[in-house]
Amino acid sequence: MTATHAPRAAHSTKYAWAAGLTTFAGVMLTLVGILDIFRGIMAIAEDDVFLTTRNYVFQFDLTGWGWIHLALGAVAVVISIGLYRAATWARVLGVAIAGLVIIANFLSLPYYPVWSVIMIAMSGFIIWALCVARKEDFRDDYGDLPGADG
Repeated sequence: MTATHAPRAAHSTKYAWAAGLTTFAGVMLTLVGILDIFRGIMAIAEDDVFLTTRNYVFQFDLTGWGWIHLALGAVAVVISIGLYRAATWARVLGVAIAGLVIIANFLSLPYYPVWSVIMIAMSGFIIWALCVARKEDFRDDYGDLPGADG
């Protein structure tokens, strides 16, 4: 490889990493959304999977938590579709919804502790993947954004 091709190869590598991390975040956000939808349905139906604890500071009705998780899951799935297209709005909203999922899972920790910790970790990886790649890294060798016309 000659010296003139080195910047192009480095740029292509950055583009590949940025696209890969965004795809990873999209897949993970889809999984988090679907799992949150299922968790919401289970909580609304007052399934026996959930624990009941006394004297928890953030004690809420299980059905209320179900609706919160159902809504967060549905929004997460919609945002993940935008991540597959590498849309900037989806990256910003992806970080926001992953943060809200972390908060919701922290507050519902006593109801389903192990799964809440797993969802918090998955959401943390989503935030990391969406924040590590910059917007400049998404430009291809011709300076165009993926999916841009003409």
